[in-house]
Amino acid sequence: MRETVLLIGGGGREHAIARALEDSEADLYACAGNKNPGITRLAAGFESLETTDPEAVVDYAEDVDATIAVIGPEAPLEAGVADALEAAGVYAFGPKAEDARIETDKAFQRRFMRENDVPGCPDFETFDDVEAACDFIDDYDGDLAIKPAGLTGGKGVKVIGDQVTAEEGKAYIRDSEYDRIVLEERLIGEEFTIQAFVANGEFRTAPAVQDHKRAYEGDEGPNTGGMGSYSDATDELPFMTEDDYDEAVSIIEATVDALEDYRGILYGQFMLTTTGPRVVEFNARFGDPEAMNTLPVLETDFLDVLTAARDGDPLPELAFAEQATVCKYAVPEGYPTEPEAGAKVQVDEESAGDALLYYASVEERDDGIYTTTSRSFALVGVADSIDEAEEIAEDALAVAGEEGLRVRHDIGKADLVQKRIDHMNELRGE
Repeated sequence: MRETVLLIGGGGREHAIARALEDSEADLYACAGNKNPGITRLAAGFESLETTDPEAVVDYAEDVDATIAVIGPEAPLEAGVADALEAAGVYAFGPKAEDARIETDKAFQRRFMRENDVPGCPDFETFDDVEAACDFIDDYDGDLAIKPAGLTGGKGVKVIGDQVTAEEGKAYIRDSEYDRIVLEERLIGEEFTIQAFVANGEFRTAPAVQDHKRAYEGDEGPNTGGMGSYSDATDELPFMTEDDYDEAVSIIEATVDALEDYRGILYGQFMLTTTGPRVVEFNARFGDPEAMNTLPVLETDFLDVLTAARDGDPLPELAFAEQATVCKYAVPEGYPTEPEAGAKVQVDEESAGDALLYYASVEERDDGIYTTTSRSFALVGVADSIDEAEEIAEDALAVAGEEGLRVRHDIGKADLVQKRIDHMNELRGE
């Protein structure tokens, strides 16, 4: 039977998912709040709707006779879209709202880890009283990470001793609209992500990826949703050992075991410290941009993963090409604090060369493509080494033209990668 897959979401991550299903025995339909030109070209049909409206998503799923749905972003998961689809008889590859709390509620996430003896959990406290949180900062011996408990699009965390002082951190808490705050020990090391495909009590992991959250080159500026990322031709990154990767996978295994009925992608973001990997956070979906590193080198048919998950069969063993990837995002001027939306961009796709072009938070209209307040599109190089992949991505940036878009050119460059290696060597005393 030919499958009908409904893709929910309109960003770069979802464009990567759509491309991963392009050669599968499936008819693809999509729905999102923005019309992503990369997705609409691959889909048999597209519906513009609010993806956090479960009823609207279910109506469209039924209209197209979807047999499987793939939920890309976190907000629809929090809104219970997976629950609504299941109630309507459509299998959703994405966790139900209760399980998605592993991402959508950071206070729950930390309590879950502690109560289930999941390793890698930092010391933490949760607060629903602003002044109590500020008093804790005053009394704590060391630096802390300040995390709003709910979703913030990757931009809500402030780290004392890195991004802000203790006084600035307290002012951030007092001035914010967040009603619950998690304060946890600051982890020192190098961050990396491992994404796991999870269903029926099983999981399969992808190669590690390192995202770059800071807005400007040299890891300066405010946090963003991610300016780009890279992976190596092996499971681990250049600053990691095989044991580091395996230890992080063991943390994912303990988490999957404790979640019991989880399905979808479990994204583990880790800090590699002198005592091994520690958990920065979990996400309940593919990362963006990390999906654009992982899916282009996935040689296993993604549809086979989806159908096995739905049918209760063992998940296929995943095969990944032994190639490195580098992803660089083009974003509107002013992103992330004061992004300039509504600018028309001329994307010269012919200039992409050997790179993969993924449209993200843009809106296709009758007269062209326009920016929104988030990231516009990404270019991904795939090659035998990080250096080669970076050159492919960098050369392809000509597609952005002179339209006022901004890029972090240093992502994947040899000196920045070496800086990560040197940092870990220094921390390890090597």
